[in-house]
Amino acid sequence: MDTLPDFSGGAAFVQDRYLPIAEASIPITDWGFLRSDATYDVVTVWEGAFFRLDAHLERFFASCARLRLDPGLSPEGVTAVLEQCVRLSGLRHSYVEMIATRGQPRWGSRDPREAVNRFYAFAVPYVWIANAEQRERGLHLVVSGVQRIPAGSVDPRVKNYHWNDLTMGLLGALDAGGETVVLTDGAGHVVEGPGFNVFCVAEDGTLVTPAHGMLEGITRRTVIEMARSLGLPLAERALPAGELRGAREVFLSTSGGGVLPVTRIDGQPVADGAVGPVTRRLVDLYWAWHADPRLSRPVDYGPAAP
Repeated sequence: MDTLPDFSGGAAFVQDRYLPIAEASIPITDWGFLRSDATYDVVTVWEGAFFRLDAHLERFFASCARLRLDPGLSPEGVTAVLEQCVRLSGLRHSYVEMIATRGQPRWGSRDPREAVNRFYAFAVPYVWIANAEQRERGLHLVVSGVQRIPAGSVDPRVKNYHWNDLTMGLLGALDAGGETVVLTDGAGHVVEGPGFNVFCVAEDGTLVTPAHGMLEGITRRTVIEMARSLGLPLAERALPAGELRGAREVFLSTSGGGVLPVTRIDGQPVADGAVGPVTRRLVDLYWAWHADPRLSRPVDYGPAAP
């Protein structure tokens, strides 16, 4: 008697098949692996519903267009695959990724136009980039001396796997006793960290977030919309590292946890070292917005047939 696949740890879509996440793999010759020639996006499922799926699909297809990648599916087709991955896993809190890679051209060719592009997807348990203690007392952030890849080299608006600068910055931050890192541009302005955007409450009470040199995160967009709904003054502009260190409050925005407070930068407290009132207000509102039917799409957990 055949044993049914165990999708409880997550499900993946690879080469037109659904597999348990532990069995998923890609061809070693795919340029997505060999050259980081790929784009991706991550949407979350919370309490059994996708959050801002339309926005993530819009960004994914825009990224594909900029990189001249064809995922081979329409937005509706991608949605069906993502939902099936979640359905198979049964996860009600999930981290769901869609990926388009260059694939591989014929042997000996270096012409990317000859490559057969590939689409992959998977759903795994929800990913937090900060644990419960860190979310309560605030993260310890380090401003790295590693410069983020210039936008003229790799378009940061396209979600990509060019993470070596972020990885080396993070290693340096961890070695220095920090918990995460933010990188700067060539002019000393903070831009982004590994998987998150940055916000601060400036001395005059304005909520500030970098305007250039970073991925325009969907959670960043959500925070901007929440701030406007609350009537908070907001500025999208260059953010010098020194201003970040001297801010009243600092927080991160990410699909891996929403709004995450920062209470120490480079070993020194942010203001009084406690999570600030604006941050706490936005944390609460972020999770409350998950119940808004305009922003959520319930997953159909009906029969899951591969």
